[in-house]
Amino acid sequence: MTTEELQTLVLTTLDAKGSIGNTKGIKDSDDKEVDQLALLGALKSLSLDKEMVRYETIEDEIWVLTDEGNEIANKGSHEAKVFEAIPAGEEGIVISELQKLLGDTTKIGQGQAFKNKWITKNGNNLIRAVDSIVDQTRIDLETIRSTGKHLNPKVLAELKKRKLCDKHKIISYSVTKGPQFSLTIEKQARDITAEMLQSGEWKQANFKKYNFDALGIPPTGGHLHPLMKVREELRQIFFEMGFEEMPTNKYVESSFWNFDALFQPQQHPARDAHDTFFLKDPAISTQFPTEYLERVKEVHTNGGYGSIGYGYNWKIEEAQKLLLRTHTTAVSSFMLYNLARKKEFKPVKYFSIDRVFRNETVDATHLAEFNQVEGVIADKGLTLGDLIGFMETFFGKMGVKNLRFKPAYNPYTEPSMEIFSYHQGLGKWVEIGNSGMFRPEMLEPMGLDPEIRVIAWGLSLERPTMIKYGIDNIRELLGHKVNLSMIESNPICAFDLI
Repeated sequence: MTTEELQTLVLTTLDAKGSIGNTKGIKDSDDKEVDQLALLGALKSLSLDKEMVRYETIEDEIWVLTDEGNEIANKGSHEAKVFEAIPAGEEGIVISELQKLLGDTTKIGQGQAFKNKWITKNGNNLIRAVDSIVDQTRIDLETIRSTGKHLNPKVLAELKKRKLCDKHKIISYSVTKGPQFSLTIEKQARDITAEMLQSGEWKQANFKKYNFDALGIPPTGGHLHPLMKVREELRQIFFEMGFEEMPTNKYVESSFWNFDALFQPQQHPARDAHDTFFLKDPAISTQFPTEYLERVKEVHTNGGYGSIGYGYNWKIEEAQKLLLRTHTTAVSSFMLYNLARKKEFKPVKYFSIDRVFRNETVDATHLAEFNQVEGVIADKGLTLGDLIGFMETFFGKMGVKNLRFKPAYNPYTEPSMEIFSYHQGLGKWVEIGNSGMFRPEMLEPMGLDPEIRVIAWGLSLERPTMIKYGIDNIRELLGHKVNLSMIESNPICAFDLI
């Protein structure tokens, strides 16, 4: 029904009855109950604008059967079906045979029948413990379906626990005549027109009332995700310190740039399918700098640059495999190779913040994809002291002051260090990043001068974001469990992480 038809129905019913105690009983011309939400629009128009009626809201709660509850009300409960399926007598029925007869509902019905003391167990057989039963569950559900209520709250709670019924809120209205009640709905003018002013019609016109207290619809707009806020804060720190952002728009990378160029052996566990996502189509890449590839092969197989290598048979087939990059260091290796090809060396500072992929089990602290923050500095004469000093400056700008460094192992850095900071909230030291100096076996095959040193470090973007926003489960930061109101309400990020 249209709003005008609903308004007419309300007015004619009021005229005939004097008042409407509950609009739930109002029916349309097809003898169907009127939709209460649609009726509310008609009542608001008749009361607020025209003062033809007055209405009050009536809230009621009823119980409604679920699909399973309706089926039980029609055909009987699971426990009653179990009882009926067990033959009378001492032998009863084998449990496996009962499962064949009743299917998936056997376990539920069997448990409830035991609870009701209708059946008992004799070895692998179920036998009746009583001669007859009353299917009270079915009776209760039939009562709820016909009345929407039940006198016993414990029964309702038990049936709701079994997901056989649920509580619904029903809203309806009581309606009485207003001071301007009439069977004729006079059209109200919304605006004064030029014609009204010229003719004087505005003096007699019935104008629609203006609601000067209405706030209007607030404008909506996009909101930055917390990861994007922290990402932008980190980018500004890097730019402030004179870094250049690396192009990281290639999620798909070859095993050569992702592993081999970093002096990571082909038998390393990280290169297994259970740790890395490999592509099926296309499966390989054949575009490599030939001379550089041969030098990488040589240092893996026989060593060089002061190293004995790994002493294994390096295979081009492994290097050709395409994968979703496991770290943005694949981009760093390509950038350093391009740096080595330049005629004149100039010190550089590179950084990147982008997505990487690992074939990991998803839990509270791990996802199959995350964002890696990476920084690289290349210059002559750099030392481990430079790396430590830079780490203290970099993390200090993030609000992280108290640092510790622990020796670690990485295939492509030596020395390597894990970075820890004391977390006041957790009351312990937590790892916040990894760092090291790229090995000669990685840098010199590229063509870089042996005097050039490269210091590098990395951390996840998610860890500082979770600390900043007090998030314990990474799945509440990314994925379907994200609270959209959290994204809308959180302020622009300012670092005070530790």
